[in-house]
Amino acid sequence: MDIEYDGTEWHGWQIQPDLPTVQGALEEAFKVAMRRSTSIMGSGRTDAGVHASGQVAHFKDDGPLDTVRLFGSLNGILPKTIAVRALEETHPSFHARFDAKIRQYRYRVSTLPIALDAHHRWFIRPFPDFNEMNRAASMLLGSHNYSAFCRVLSETENRVCEIALAQWSPVPARDGSFDFVIRGDRFLHGMVRSIVGTLLEIGHGKRAADSIPDLIASQDRTKAGFAAPAHGLTLEQVIY
Repeated sequence: MDIEYDGTEWHGWQIQPDLPTVQGALEEAFKVAMRRSTSIMGSGRTDAGVHASGQVAHFKDDGPLDTVRLFGSLNGILPKTIAVRALEETHPSFHARFDAKIRQYRYRVSTLPIALDAHHRWFIRPFPDFNEMNRAASMLLGSHNYSAFCRVLSETENRVCEIALAQWSPVPARDGSFDFVIRGDRFLHGMVRSIVGTLLEIGHGKRAADSIPDLIASQDRTKAGFAAPAHGLTLEQVIY
């Protein structure tokens, strides 16, 4: 399944007791549509308030399935903030999380007041130095231990990721809007938002761009910047 969702009202992807989550809503919709419980595995977890335009998930089922009918049923049952964009049968050994090779996130900001996409773009001020932010972002590339950008309470033991792209660019025909695209083999808990917050501090002259290598080497989350708000972040693409 390819899944799109607006994370504003959801407490992240992963099922949590007594809290509305995207995975929980999908499994409830499947239960209604298929009249049996189904466990759904996503390509990765997104935090509360984070969106997705390219989340991928899989489920296994022994019974015969009419995927066209199921596709229509799910989108008729799901809340309007979640949409199954595609649904098809795949190889029995496929795993949405473990088979993923590349994940891409996009963080959206605006340096001017906004209304239409205020739930998906963070309004920042004063205007930062995007050239310095891009110079700093280039130092994030490669394979490193990114503990400095990982939530302290994360249970993830392997904190080595390989980042292939990290770049800010202006949005065409949208004055004052800029997007940060970051692509890698995997990401740690809170990693992208911590990176964005750190880069913004550089853009505002609160830390030097050249501090990035030492920050990565420190593996100390307390030395990195704040976590940018969740609503600016979107899981954009998963490549297999």
